[in-house]
Amino acid sequence: MPRLPSWIRADLRTDEDYGRVDALLRRESLHTVCVSARCPNRPECWNRGTATMMILGEVCTRGCGFCAVTPGRPTPPEDDEPERVARAAAEMGLKHLVVTSVTRDDLADGGAGAFARTIQAVRNLSPRMKIEVLTPDFLGSEKALAAVLAARPDVFGHNLETVRRLTPAVRAAASYDRSLAVLRFAAAWTPPVVVKSGLMLGLGETAEEVLGSLDDLWKAGCRWLTLGQYLAPTARHVPVERFVTPEEFAQYADRARRMGFLQVAAGPLVRSSYRAAEGLAAMERETATCPAC
Repeated sequence: MPRLPSWIRADLRTDEDYGRVDALLRRESLHTVCVSARCPNRPECWNRGTATMMILGEVCTRGCGFCAVTPGRPTPPEDDEPERVARAAAEMGLKHLVVTSVTRDDLADGGAGAFARTIQAVRNLSPRMKIEVLTPDFLGSEKALAAVLAARPDVFGHNLETVRRLTPAVRAAASYDRSLAVLRFAAAWTPPVVVKSGLMLGLGETAEEVLGSLDDLWKAGCRWLTLGQYLAPTARHVPVERFVTPEEFAQYADRARRMGFLQVAAGPLVRSSYRAAEGLAAMERETATCPAC
């Protein structure tokens, strides 16, 4: 794997809150994308007392070339997992909870019901907490998407991940157009929900392809965008083609804002749920001062 440039090195220091989060997640037997996806921001986020919950186990029915999550045959969903997530989020004192999952193509509803039950469990225990979901594509099932959206998350996220040309190599079991259809369905939902998506850069995409994907996301109704550097979890995964500079990320962010995206987070270490609470707060301030938004 190529040597990391200086601008992409994360702070690995841990403090008391890190240990508190770790102990709480272990006590409730909960999985996080922070651990399973080897997120470089785990020390920073756990030091701030937050984590991204990953429901439906830690084994994924797909084996995407970019992802560190273990592929294979998952175990059946745990009936009490929604309540465990709700308890942990409440004890952590979160104002904004992000819930994601492994992909569960083995389940009839793709796991949509588990998302809905988790949202409801959190609402029951912490009615003022903001809830963001980051879902798989549910094989494009509108019934599954409707089940999640009917539970009223504050933010609905689904990542496009990469540009159209690279999707077959990076997300072999997924579809570029299916992901856009998922976002369009969410954007058309009533009552409205904030629609969020993200791209990894550094996989060999061109600037023109990135801008094309931003245009596709905008047209699909996405209004919150994240852009981050792809980092190969191991030598067996899709390799990093190049490291995108902070200046390039800033240029993409500026272009996205000029296109009309209401919230943009772009940088080498940006990930889908990175500083999500701050992002939603900024977006709400933007829409409050812009009636046309």
